[in-house]
Amino acid sequence: MQILPLSLDHADAAARLWSESGLTRPWNDPRTDFRMAVSGPASAVLGAVADGDVVGTVMVGHEGHRGWMYYLAVAPSHRGSGLGRRLVTEAERWVEARGIPKVMLMIRAENEAVARFYERLGYVDQGVQVLGRFLDEDLQRLREDAG
Repeated sequence: MQILPLSLDHADAAARLWSESGLTRPWNDPRTDFRMAVSGPASAVLGAVADGDVVGTVMVGHEGHRGWMYYLAVAPSHRGSGLGRRLVTEAERWVEARGIPKVMLMIRAENEAVARFYERLGYVDQGVQVLGRFLDEDLQRLREDAG
C-alpha cells in the first residue's frame, strides 16, 4: 500500500473517511479543508491508497516554526494494522524535510483513546491551551451552540 500526497480528485473520498471516523464538525466543511490543504504551498494531505480506495489520511502543514497534523483517519477495515503509525511517520518526514523542528497536533479533550495512541508514539502534552474564534459570526454561534 502506498502513502502519497493526495490530489483534488480525492476530496470526496477523504471527506467521507473523515466523516465516518467522527472527525468532522458542522462548523468545518471537510471538502474545503481538503482543497485548501492540497492547494497550499505549506500543506498537503497524505493518503494511504489500497486498490484505488483511500483507506487512510493525515493532513500535514506548517507555519514556518511548527508542523501540524490534522485529520488522521484510518478506515475500519485497516485499523489495527499499523497504518495510523505509518501515516504519522510520513507526516513527520514531510515536516522534517521542510526544515521544521517540531510537529504538533490537537485532539479533543474527551478522546482518551487517541491521546493514548499518540503517547505511544512519543507525543507529550505541551502544556498549552488552544483558544480560537471564528471570524464568521454565524460559524461562531454554531460552535457555541454545540457546547
